[in-house]
Amino acid sequence: MVKVTRLDNGLRVASDAMPSVHSVTVGVWVDAGARDETAELNGISHLLEHMAFKGTERRSAIAIAEEIEAVGGHLNAYTSREHTAYHARVLADDVPLAVDLLADILRHSVFDAEELERERGVVEQEIAQVDETPDDLIFDLFQDAAYPAQAMGRSILGTAETLGRMDRATLRGHLDREYTAERMILVGAGAIDHDHLVDLADQAFGTMAANGGRPARARPRYAGGEKHDDRDLEQLHLVLGFDGPGMRDDTYYATQVLSTALGGGMSSRLFQEVREKRGLAYAIQAFASCYLDGGLFGVYAGCDARHGDEVARIVVDQLGAMADAVDQAELGRAKAQLKAGMLMALESSAARAEQIARHLLVFDRVIPVPELVARVDAVAAADVAAMARAIGRGERLTLTTIGPRDRLATRDELARRLG
Repeated sequence: MVKVTRLDNGLRVASDAMPSVHSVTVGVWVDAGARDETAELNGISHLLEHMAFKGTERRSAIAIAEEIEAVGGHLNAYTSREHTAYHARVLADDVPLAVDLLADILRHSVFDAEELERERGVVEQEIAQVDETPDDLIFDLFQDAAYPAQAMGRSILGTAETLGRMDRATLRGHLDREYTAERMILVGAGAIDHDHLVDLADQAFGTMAANGGRPARARPRYAGGEKHDDRDLEQLHLVLGFDGPGMRDDTYYATQVLSTALGGGMSSRLFQEVREKRGLAYAIQAFASCYLDGGLFGVYAGCDARHGDEVARIVVDQLGAMADAVDQAELGRAKAQLKAGMLMALESSAARAEQIARHLLVFDRVIPVPELVARVDAVAAADVAAMARAIGRGERLTLTTIGPRDRLATRDELARRLG
């Protein structure tokens, strides 16, 4: 059973007890991510996440690593477009240490100049690695083409130029501005006692000031365009995509079913048509990236450049076919995949903690599992077809490619094929 308590300063503490396990995932989710950055400071959320482990007023970088590993635990973090998370996995008796470490790195990091210079170099290597990995880079190009000239379209990693602008004062200012009590959630899942976690949270975070919550975010503006990187490769990587719903939208679950049925598994339309029947692509998948107030729906394919045009045409044709009709068998398979994935994930304390945090950040409540299952079950074939029609409007098509595209239809030609 999930329990949630709000401290006097607005910080929320949530727990989900799992009696059959001996470990706990405990973490802090912050309602701040890459979409909250200015163009000049693109990448600061991710750099701040890296620097949180590089020393505090009480602990050096090596002391942080040694203390968590001395109890057999793990400490990590990640940055997304809408939030940043810092999390640990420890045995039940070591939860006080985990909470203390999390509070220390989030409240008392020193951002040492030498550590900052080294970590800036590490992130620049990350950027270079993505640039040399086309099946990763293609999604950054797609994001940029879909949301041009706005935070939602920029890379989470930033650029060497923007990273070079960030010093200790810049990081401290960003942390003080974005990491406020009302925008932070401490979550524990596993062998956890809620009242004990609340007490630990109050000791570690209770003195943080309440600063009035988050300012309003600019709503992402989907443009629908194209971007191409014509580097010399044997393979063509492409993403065809469209405007999609946000997590709060009534059509969210229909969109997830559509994505799964179209290209979410080995039995999906695109996998069967493109890979199994014709052998045209080594990788093809549909995806629905849903954010707080908007989203993207797309299909990625990696194939021999000679087959790019045929693959792209099959994608738009299959999306158009789903707009006409979805049969009950494929609907049932897609819904079963979604429900199984949801329920299997809940066997993991990390997945439970992640879900609790996301629900609280998006809905301000934790949606019970039976309600989630019921929402998937309620999706009808007509809902999926209607979503395919709404998404697959040709004039809203976004096309991005990496590799030779001389044999690929233009964006306008593919848009006309969609109608």
